Amino acid sequence: MTTVFFNRLPKVSPNSMPARFLLAFLATAGFFYVNIMPALVDGLKVGLGFSNKQAGLVGSCNVYGAAGGAFLIVFLVRRINWRTAAHLFLLGLIGMDLLSMLAKNPFGLMGARFLHGFIGGMLVGMSYSIFARTEAPDRTFGVLLLVQVFAGGLGVMSLPLLVPRFGTNILFLALILFSTTALVMLQFLPDYPVKAPAPGAAGVAPDRLQLKPLLLALFSVFFFQAGNMGLFAFIIGLGKHHGLEVAFVSQTLGIANWFATLGAVLVIVVSTRFGIFKPILGGMLLTLAGTYVFNYSGIKWIWIAANIGTGITWNFVISHLLGMCARFDQTGQTAVWAGFASKMGLASGPMLFSFMVGTGNYSALIAMALALLTVATVASAIPAWVLDRDAVNALADGQKAQGLP
Repeated sequence: MTTVFFNRLPKVSPNSMPARFLLAFLATAGFFYVNIMPALVDGLKVGLGFSNKQAGLVGSCNVYGAAGGAFLIVFLVRRINWRTAAHLFLLGLIGMDLLSMLAKNPFGLMGARFLHGFIGGMLVGMSYSIFARTEAPDRTFGVLLLVQVFAGGLGVMSLPLLVPRFGTNILFLALILFSTTALVMLQFLPDYPVKAPAPGAAGVAPDRLQLKPLLLALFSVFFFQAGNMGLFAFIIGLGKHHGLEVAFVSQTLGIANWFATLGAVLVIVVSTRFGIFKPILGGMLLTLAGTYVFNYSGIKWIWIAANIGTGITWNFVISHLLGMCARFDQTGQTAVWAGFASKMGLASGPMLFSFMVGTGNYSALIAMALALLTVATVASAIPAWVLDRDAVNALADGQKAQGLP
């Protein structure tokens, strides 16, 4: 009876903006804890008395689980009913959040969050496969970014202020509310059948001559995400360490999150007008500069500028890096690996930084972030240059074939 009732609910048009919004909410539900990672890490320290190391490891376990789930779903996505799976994944997320509310021991919470992340990673990967079945999927990914940024901004603005009053359970209740909302929205999504593959479109392995630049591109994604997320996970503690009020820190982080959407808008505007090498290099250098000035976070206008600036460049650069990886083949395989490298970086950053921060060594965190971002900059240069060179050669060959000068 329940299934019949839900099947009778009106469905949105598959390629409409409401459908893109519902799909974006579905994918965000599996990864929302990343968007509120500073609130999660700081909330565990304030509410449960975890150390920096313990709180950082809980966050890392969550994202490592997501990386495992995202890897597994690649092999299952064509064999499962996506709607049934989405229901099970969302219910699983709610169940693991409820279990997390009972866990007061760091190791127990690490295990619960790893399983939560694993389920969420499968949900996100499956959602991305649905994105690919829409017309103009890039627009759906754009809506996804907006949902993540605005919801994450609201979370980091409000949750750190609520934890001292309501305890850490408020963090998991926020995640449960998000998953429940996505579960309701799921009922209004239409079917998205798997597209039949084009003749001869079977998986094509990357050209052996392109393997080295591809690996460098993947390394760049990993180190860039690790450097940014490692510092971001402890950003609230960094602000408090420099004498900033929690309310001020939370509000500026939320506002910076919203300003960060400008990075995605710039990607759409710039696109490949200037190739790949110049935008990536420029964005990387600005990220390094913005990260360095966090050393002077005690000055409020510098704190605000650094958070807004690095938020914009983070979205700008990672969009270009993931797009660069996807250009190495036409099957989408390299894009899947880029997503995996991204999640591994997001997970590894907080884990690595949690071992360094100790009782408050935030200068070491900034130095480590700069080192990882420098490696990412160097690693991205060669593949970006190779792809730009190939694009120029292809254009020249096309003009020559048409008899143009």
